[in-house]
Amino acid sequence: MRSYLDFEKPVAELEAKLEELRALGDRDGAVSISEDVGRLEAKAAAALVELYAALTPWQKTQVARHPQRPHFVDYCAGLIEEFVPLAGDRAFGEDEAVVGGFGRFRGRPVCVIGQEKGATTEARIRHNFGMAKPEGYRKAVRLMELAGRFGLPVLTFVDTAGAYPGIEAEERGQAEAIARSTEACLGLGTPNVTLVIGEGGSGGAIALATAQHRADAGARDLQRNLAGGRRLDPVARRRPGAGRRHRDEDHRAGPAAPRRDRRHRARADRGRPPRPRHGDRCGRRRDREGPR
Repeated sequence: MRSYLDFEKPVAELEAKLEELRALGDRDGAVSISEDVGRLEAKAAAALVELYAALTPWQKTQVARHPQRPHFVDYCAGLIEEFVPLAGDRAFGEDEAVVGGFGRFRGRPVCVIGQEKGATTEARIRHNFGMAKPEGYRKAVRLMELAGRFGLPVLTFVDTAGAYPGIEAEERGQAEAIARSTEACLGLGTPNVTLVIGEGGSGGAIALATAQHRADAGARDLQRNLAGGRRLDPVARRRPGAGRRHRDEDHRAGPAAPRRDRRHRARADRGRPPRPRHGDRCGRRRDREGPR
């Protein structure tokens, strides 16, 4: 049975009238109500489109928490072929709130990680309503490290109200596990595409939703290269530097231009060659020996 949200009451009333007309037609086959049914179906569809065209922030939150939304297992069954789940973090145990493994997306091997809430009461209890514990995030880190080792892209599906706030989770290092998972997402050498399929609350979602610096380019490359079967290179790399002076760059765009300070730019604008830097001993010797 379909459940309706508070702001969907007009659509619910039209759907109820449709059910009554269909039941009437089933009881008395001589009465033709096909035109009335078609008119009501079109009206209900138009009302639904009008409602969802201007949702308030709270209504969007209600839609994200809708109990009949597709879950990670539904997306995985429809998109991923030959899915092989892996369990355990190799340190403490298994956490079924985070489901992950390897499979094929359009024939291309990928690593898939998602947060599962469960559709029934038993499944929700087993998956802890999608609230992961430290072992769940450590399992995700283990899978991402395996994907990086074999050069596989990582697809993450986010749907959680937050990390599990229980005492036992805090005793096992919940904050550290979330930080390690976020670090693993940022340090991946392969494309990491994140999809928020429901709720995305708190650091429990950030631990899997953290994508690379150029997630848009990564998504385009993933769609293009998965179909072609070509090996994917990292989208963004870190350029080493001193202290905090490193910066992101796209390795496909070639080396970045050398940085120059304001004095060098000013001398270049006046047509003079830039003075040597302080670390150049030969330059300092020329400055001492040459005319002032």
